Amino acid sequence: MNAFEWVNATTVDEAIGQLGAASLLKAGGVDVLDRLKEGLDAPPRLVNIRTVKGLDRIEGDAATGLRIGPLVTLAALDVHPVVRKSFVALADAAGHAATPQIRNMATAGGNLLQRPRCWYFRSRDFHCLKKGGDTCFSQHGENQYHAIFGNEICAIVHPSALGTALVALGGSVELASSRGKRIVLAEQFFLPPAAALERENGLAEDELLTAIVVPPLGASARSAYTKVGEKESFDWPIAEVAAVVERSGANVSRASIVLGAAAPVPHRATAAEKLLAGKPLTRETARAAARAAIEGATPLSENRYKVTLFENVVRRTLLDAGGVR
Repeated sequence: MNAFEWVNATTVDEAIGQLGAASLLKAGGVDVLDRLKEGLDAPPRLVNIRTVKGLDRIEGDAATGLRIGPLVTLAALDVHPVVRKSFVALADAAGHAATPQIRNMATAGGNLLQRPRCWYFRSRDFHCLKKGGDTCFSQHGENQYHAIFGNEICAIVHPSALGTALVALGGSVELASSRGKRIVLAEQFFLPPAAALERENGLAEDELLTAIVVPPLGASARSAYTKVGEKESFDWPIAEVAAVVERSGANVSRASIVLGAAAPVPHRATAAEKLLAGKPLTRETARAAARAAIEGATPLSENRYKVTLFENVVRRTLLDAGGVR
């Protein structure tokens, strides 16, 4: 780890003033510390934003939607009464990430902006595509935890549980710079390798993530989130699904189904969403939607099991979101 200058920012403007190619932001510091130790980052300056006041609040309600500060911890998001009652997918995504100790220090913003956990990307021994090399080693290497969709260029899976839930809920991120603020839909914020090989989102060097915005759900809408890992107590997911189901009478008027740990970005299962529209949510339609959700999968040599796993997790999550027992 290289020597670096440490700056404590106390306001948003002060933090923005420190941004640039020579700086790296630190909030909870979970992923940042790993990257410093792994040699992925060697910034001359580390800007601590944990000391910025006002970015650790959750505001809003079920009727108006939520505004979540990037410094809100995963633990706080998990137990917040409004989030827990009305935005279940988001609460459960936060509450099942990592370990209790990490959830008490890791932040919502940090979870969205963390880098991929692909072991080739994280290893000093492999100069992979994401680090400027010419090879995605996971294509023909150890790829049991890698992507089954959108893996033609780079087979990473997106590491953010909150990102999966946020896309399903139609959420956005607020980005601030000296040029002003802009709001970007989460679904457009996360970038696939074809759009940006060496980064995973649209955050510019001079921008700070200042809020996570979740719109209100319809009166008949319910959401759910399911994570499957080898060790539930602390493992990264090998499959996760967030779903929102909204009804008009007995039929589904709108469904949102997003797969995490499946692709380089949270993967929208649009075929499954269309299949459910205008139909009642039953065990049979949930099963059909789950089959549609895995259409087009391109598993690698060691992760074909994920196709069957995701089919089952999509079905279970849809039934949970629809309240079907």
